[in-house]
Amino acid sequence: MRLRGLVSRMDDRVLGAVILLGSLLGVAGYFWLVFLSPWAWLVIELSAFAAVAAVLVIVAWIGYTLATTPPPEPLEGFTENFEEEGLEEAEAEEIISEEIVAEGEEGEEPSPS
Repeated sequence: MRLRGLVSRMDDRVLGAVILLGSLLGVAGYFWLVFLSPWAWLVIELSAFAAVAAVLVIVAWIGYTLATTPPPEPLEGFTENFEEEGLEEAEAEEIISEEIVAEGEEGEEPSPS
């Protein structure tokens, strides 16, 4: 509890310096473990495993999210107006995409000529 009060009162510059020094010490320690220690191969193997596992966990999370997220509801009434006018679906989609492009161009600043 006392540590939380200390951290909340800590200046951002001090916190940045602590993070900087901690990361530099981490790099120095990792250098020693990989190049100078008798456990170099074990450290390399563990580092490679951790890197691959982190990437695969992120891929698994993306897959889980895609698998469990329900599909979006179709926009009712959006294309019905075009159907009433007798337009085919392809024509309706072309008109919609042209409107989207036109809206994007309206918001852009004019290019210098």
